[in-house]
Amino acid sequence: MPVKAYNPTTPARRGMTTEDYSEITTKKPLKSLTKAKKQNAGRNNTGRITVRHRGGGVKRHYRLLNHKLAAGLTVTVEEIEYDPNRSARIARVKDQHGLYHYILADTSMYKGKVITSGEDAPIEASNRMPLSKIPVGSHVSLGPHT
Repeated sequence: MPVKAYNPTTPARRGMTTEDYSEITTKKPLKSLTKAKKQNAGRNNTGRITVRHRGGGVKRHYRLLNHKLAAGLTVTVEEIEYDPNRSARIARVKDQHGLYHYILADTSMYKGKVITSGEDAPIEASNRMPLSKIPVGSHVSLGPHT
């Protein structure tokens, strides 16, 4: 995930950095893997307004993530997407049966990468396997930057 640095044109700009969104797709999320996120607009559990001047705004959609890929799946990364509900990026993947899933994307994921899951998955970046199957002493990296 590249970081964009700004030129020090003002004292506030000096040292200012933001994320570069060039690797993230501009396509809309899959409708089948999203659901509407309920807005409470400053109301508590009884429905009464407890915080004033809140309400309206754009409708939010929650992306449904698959945290437990089934064993034996081979998935291909279709897109890396932005998720407004979490700080991590998500990856839209397609399995060998043609079904789509959203998974958390690590820093080494890219479009077209093949990921395997299950106990017999090779020990490589992005592959999904139980912790008990990772050999003791193996280096578990967070991506290419570590």
